Amino acid sequence: MANTLFDKIWDAHVVNLIEGGPTQLYIDRHYCHEVTSPQAFEGLRQRGLKVFRPGKTFCSPDHNIPTLNQDKPISDPISRNQVETLTRNANEFGVTLYGLGHKKNGIIHVIGPENGLTLPGYTIVCGDSHTSTHGAFGAVAFGIGTSEVEMVLASQCILQPKPKTMRINVNGALKEGVTAKDIALYIIAKMTTGGATGYFVEYAGDTIRNLSMEERMTVCNLSIEMGARGGMIAPDETTFAYCKGREFAPKGEEWDKAVAYWRTLKSDEDAVFDKEINFDAADIEPRITFGTNPGMGIGISEAIPAPDPEDEAGKISYDKSLEYMGFKVGQKLEGYPIDYVFLGSCTNGRIEDFRAFASFVKGKKKADNVTAWLVPGSWMVTDQIKAEGIDKILAEAGFELRQPGCSACLAMNEDKVPAGKLAVSTSNRNFEGRQGPGSRTILAGPLVAAASAITGVLTDPRKFK
Repeated sequence: MANTLFDKIWDAHVVNLIEGGPTQLYIDRHYCHEVTSPQAFEGLRQRGLKVFRPGKTFCSPDHNIPTLNQDKPISDPISRNQVETLTRNANEFGVTLYGLGHKKNGIIHVIGPENGLTLPGYTIVCGDSHTSTHGAFGAVAFGIGTSEVEMVLASQCILQPKPKTMRINVNGALKEGVTAKDIALYIIAKMTTGGATGYFVEYAGDTIRNLSMEERMTVCNLSIEMGARGGMIAPDETTFAYCKGREFAPKGEEWDKAVAYWRTLKSDEDAVFDKEINFDAADIEPRITFGTNPGMGIGISEAIPAPDPEDEAGKISYDKSLEYMGFKVGQKLEGYPIDYVFLGSCTNGRIEDFRAFASFVKGKKKADNVTAWLVPGSWMVTDQIKAEGIDKILAEAGFELRQPGCSACLAMNEDKVPAGKLAVSTSNRNFEGRQGPGSRTILAGPLVAAASAITGVLTDPRKFK
């Protein structure tokens, strides 16, 4: 029987099938951060349990950590307590911790791939919705809740209903200035924020195959924003080249065996998906959002569309969203003044994102009205930035490089956008107050962010050289 890539990995990890209920699924890799794990570890403690397979769990504080002065005590008491609790729990239960100040510390969805902890064919979970990032390697990766974190710690298994399958094909050459972030925002706008609910999505087509690993991670990262359980891309030579030589990747004969298996991880030609959708890459231009969810997006040259007149409940929400943002139907946002630019997060905090941003701002100057936060996703990314001289290019253009962390992706640390201010952000969510109480967020890719940081207004990178 023909199988999808998702089916092949899922079925290989089934421990037990509960009649009329969920699947008991074995988990190869478990990632933890400081926000969703404290209650899980406390649950083990109260039940007198140990972590069943501590070598399978890797922890890194990322959400609550500051991105300046990390060598000093965390000033915010709540953040400090969460980070200290993670340290205490990791030490007590014997799981690996890349703590604040460790050379491997960073955003968990960045450090997993770059250290070879994320590999094709794996099942991967984390108490974080953007765990879908790791699906770029041909893995079944998804976010879980705190009670499920405890379940994985205690048993290395999880109870999950099997999702339906969807394949999204993107074919054709990308236009100038279009990034992987633009592909993802385009798909979400077309699918809507609930369009993939209940599905695990496989991205395919020659546009996807031509993406780098970091670009694939960006696309898969945003799968959750259209309601998908996760997103994935079949591993290929690009995947293998990225993984080879990384610390936790197989070595020698084990590498050869692993690659031989990974080559089988693709959907059979006659595999049938529950749903299949096609997009043309030629239709995608640099994208921005205009509302308060990632599905409210347009091409940067387009005007804000009117809501669906047939959807009365949706229109109320739509109007409320525009009122919050200070925009109106029919308005074009290109040229609109901005206050903040944020480059970073598990969506766009990798070395290629900084290369793209730096290539655009080189020889130019940051606009005086813009506050820019440039935050690498890990210390490894920081080291690459310095090794390539990107830090010097950024400094000459008036930008400051901060220390790794989730930063302004969400208002859990010191990097909060003030109320009323408008941020162009390369992160993944633009909900009300997501980047600070009363703040307004426009999601975009690194090139739109770079162009806007230089001009001080929302700018199409294709028009500004």
